[in-house]
Formats: sequence, C-alpha cells, structure tokens
Amino acid sequence: MRDKYKYIGPVYDFLSNLYSGKNIHRCKTAMLDVETVRPGDKILFAGVGHGRDAIRAAELGADVTVVDLSETMLRKFAEAQEKEAPHLTIRRIHSDIMKVDEFEQYDMVVANFFLNVFDEDMMVRVLEHLIRLGKADARVVVGDFSYPTGNLLSRMFKKLYWYMAVFIFWLFANNAFHKIYNYPEHMQRLGLQVTDKKHFKLLNMNCYWSILGRKQA
Repeated sequence: MRDKYKYIGPVYDFLSNLYSGKNIHRCKTAMLDVETVRPGDKILFAGVGHGRDAIRAAELGADVTVVDLSETMLRKFAEAQEKEAPHLTIRRIHSDIMKVDEFEQYDMVVANFFLNVFDEDMMVRVLEHLIRLGKADARVVVGDFSYPTGNLLSRMFKKLYWYMAVFIFWLFANNAFHKIYNYPEHMQRLGLQVTDKKHFKLLNMNCYWSILGRKQA
C-alpha cells in the first residue's frame, strides 16, 4: 500500500495548528465528552492521523479502534499515545477503511478531516460505509471545514481558505481537489438524524464544524 502521507504526515499536526490556531484540534474533540462517550462504548476513528481525538475518547473509557491507510500516520499516532497515554489500550488497524467489514459493531464512528480527501462520489460511498459500521442507534461524527455561509466576503474568504489547504494536500498527498462539502445534507440523505453542530471560528468567521448524527434504529 502506497503511503501518500509519507512526507506530509510527520508535520500534519504542526501544519493544522499553524493553519487553524488549534481550532482543528478543538473541532476534532468537540463531540467527545462525558455526555456522548460512555465507558465501554466501542468507537471507531477513520483516517485517525495523529489521533489525539482517539486518545481523548479512550481517556473517557471508550473501547477505541483506529484505522488509517497511512503507515506514517499510524506511526505518529503510536508516538503520540506513547507520549501522552501509554497506559491506554487502543486497537490499531493498518488498512483501507472500505475493507473494514465490522458492520453494526460500533456505538460511535468518527471521521474527522478524513472525508475531504475523496472526490464527492467516493466521499458519499465512504460515508455510507462508515454508517454501516455503526450499530442501529450509533452516533456518527464528521469534523471538517464548514460549508460557506454568510455574506459574500465571508463566503469568499472561507472558499479561499479551503482551497489553499486542499491545494497543499493535492500537491503533496495526491488528495482529491474539490469544493467544500455540505456534510449535514449528505448525512441526512443517507438516513442520519443530525442532532448537533458545533462551529469554530477564525477571524470571527465559522471556518470549521463538528456535526453529530444519529443512525435511526
């Protein structure tokens, strides 16, 4: 399996903090608290990256599984866990998420800044697959760049801000180059009930959001 993040993976957290002022990290952990994560909950993180959100869930008592196709990203995750939470047990899977077939096994499935690596058709297929991995009443979390809203200047800034980021990852990781996705619309179209949205600002504009959906029993 070719590691697309071999070069940019080691500096992923640094770049995200530089680009967002740590708002990406806040977005990733927004839906992980004592109200949404109960001890013993089975939670899967797709495209975990450096994975401090997964560590947060494990600290809350969840039974955490992380999946990433990038060996570099899994190595950086292992280093972060060893440094910050060596006492925790977190299951790691080095695989394409579409090959993970543990259907209806998870209480929560998390896709933070992961779905944006795909073109829109593939993104929908991946999201549909992630929903299938959840139990009948599972929660599905998507954290990412927020869909442009507001006045013309605000929308233009958000689009420019997004395209600068997507260009870097298209150039160095061969990710898809595309518009910002309206994730709540896709989630609802695939049968999820969107129950919460949390926004994170940059220059007083909502640039990131975390969306919580619930699978219908």
